[in-house]
Amino acid sequence: MPMSSTGFSWHHVNQWHLGVLPLVMMAVAGLLYARGTSRVTQWSRWRSASFALALLVTFLATESVLGVYDMEYFSAHMIEHLLLIMVAAPLFSLSAPLDLAYSAGGTRIRSFLDGRLMSVVTHPLFAFAAYFVVIPVTHLTGIVNGMMRHQWIHHGEQIVFLVVGYLFFRAAFGLERGRTLHPGLRLVYVMAAVPVDTFTGLALLMSSTLPFPAYAAMAPRGSTPQWMLSNVQLGGSIMWIGGDSLMLLACIPITAAWVKWETARTKDLDAELDRLGI
Repeated sequence: MPMSSTGFSWHHVNQWHLGVLPLVMMAVAGLLYARGTSRVTQWSRWRSASFALALLVTFLATESVLGVYDMEYFSAHMIEHLLLIMVAAPLFSLSAPLDLAYSAGGTRIRSFLDGRLMSVVTHPLFAFAAYFVVIPVTHLTGIVNGMMRHQWIHHGEQIVFLVVGYLFFRAAFGLERGRTLHPGLRLVYVMAAVPVDTFTGLALLMSSTLPFPAYAAMAPRGSTPQWMLSNVQLGGSIMWIGGDSLMLLACIPITAAWVKWETARTKDLDAELDRLGI
């Protein structure tokens, strides 16, 4: 049932899009993580809590009212997108799933994680390039039409958002083993990705014609071309303002970690100078 033009009601909000496959995938992910923590002594509760919160955000983004209307309202799709790639994905990265797999897994898993493929996939430059490409391609190209026509493309897009977001923020937070960035460079790393969100949002906001022909078939019944264009522009505003705001929010813990690292390094340097009598 389309949302009323007069605004939300409880009936509109209290709707659920409970898909069997997404629920099974989230349940399996939760069970695997729980099994891994049971095999590792003294695994951080904060990391486990981050994983649980990430699953909750993923559930709300895909199975709540956002999942009901994400094909009809482009603005709802954008909110869902931001929740997946800029809220759930950072939480997944804070939960350090690859470190857990390495600690709890056997020889084959460790060999795979230490292999050439994973060294490329988890490299900060690969993660940055993937983020820089995925954001505009999934919102400014014909992929959007395919997503609106085919549910499997739509669900694949959701998975891509989670994976690419995880890889990006994994490098930004630098909590897991593998190639890492200097704590100060992590801040530059995140800020360098902000323009792609801004560009994508502004490109949609400044659209003068409907950029996705397939949206005409998915929009609520009776929608006018002007309304559909306005909703796409609203989605662009959400991408621009919301995306930039969430990126800046992510910079707060990164900056705090950098300051903590510099403070510890200064203390070590002072201690070394004292030892040398300088």
